[in-house]
Amino acid sequence: MKKNRLGVLLGLVSFLAIIVFLAFASGALFVIDETKQVVITQFGRPVGKPITAAGLHLKTPFIQQAHYFEKRLLEWDGEPNQIPTKDKKYIWVDTTARWKIVDALKFLQSMGSELSASGKLNDIINSATRDAVTGKLLVEAVRDSNRILESRDLGEDAIVSEEALERIDVGRQQLTRAILEKAKILAPQYGIEVLDVRIKRINYVEEVRNKVYDRMIAERKRAAEKYRSEGFGKSAEIEGQIGKELKLITSEAYRQAQAIVGKADAEAINIYAASYEQNPGFYLFLKTLETYRDTIDANSTMILTTDSDYYKYLKALGQE
Repeated sequence: MKKNRLGVLLGLVSFLAIIVFLAFASGALFVIDETKQVVITQFGRPVGKPITAAGLHLKTPFIQQAHYFEKRLLEWDGEPNQIPTKDKKYIWVDTTARWKIVDALKFLQSMGSELSASGKLNDIINSATRDAVTGKLLVEAVRDSNRILESRDLGEDAIVSEEALERIDVGRQQLTRAILEKAKILAPQYGIEVLDVRIKRINYVEEVRNKVYDRMIAERKRAAEKYRSEGFGKSAEIEGQIGKELKLITSEAYRQAQAIVGKADAEAINIYAASYEQNPGFYLFLKTLETYRDTIDANSTMILTTDSDYYKYLKALGQE
């Protein structure tokens, strides 16, 4: 009994396997992964809406066909184009973009394949780029700011030139946004959405390159002159402040020194006066001895009269 059940089970499994194999072989079953979306066609005509859910799906074998398209972001990289600017200067502009298929049915009907879509994007983005660049000056295609040096992440004392020789009103970033906006208008009719457009590189034609270099040199020289001028001004300001502070310090030190000297002289006079009041004779004697010490040494020769006070104490010493 158990063997019969096992045989029936194996037979059923084999039968199901054969059915699944035949379904896949005939094309009745197909698998969609997470990165794909599918449009079913019957005799070349679309049937139903695009299938975007991942998993196992059914279709009529031999009659219906599954067309797979990417759901992920796709890359477009165009060829450089030579475009004249508003000021009649020719430049090579190299652009790149990111896009995706948002309407697989419309994409199948209008493009059919990613290769055809890439060719259509060449027309759309190159046309938008040409329209944007030809309406702007050369400097607006290569610069984003009127500042020669950005002050971001520099110190507070960084000197930055706010102006360039040629001022811009739009700039490269806004120019790129204009290209993207125009591409967004034209692309949806093909089931495509352009998500981003960037200018990878701008190369100058030889005759333009020399003019650009000359302008860059002139801008840097003017910026350098401005930095030097501001530096000299700052240096003079600092030196003036130092001189002012030095004079204040010197004046205050002299005032304090004179006050100390005056106070010391006053104290000395008071001491001398007090000593004189206590014993005038002894005071005169001490002052005379100080005079001897300050004026007489081993090499001194003095001629004194006998009535001189200076000689009086020497004479008294001789009498003793």
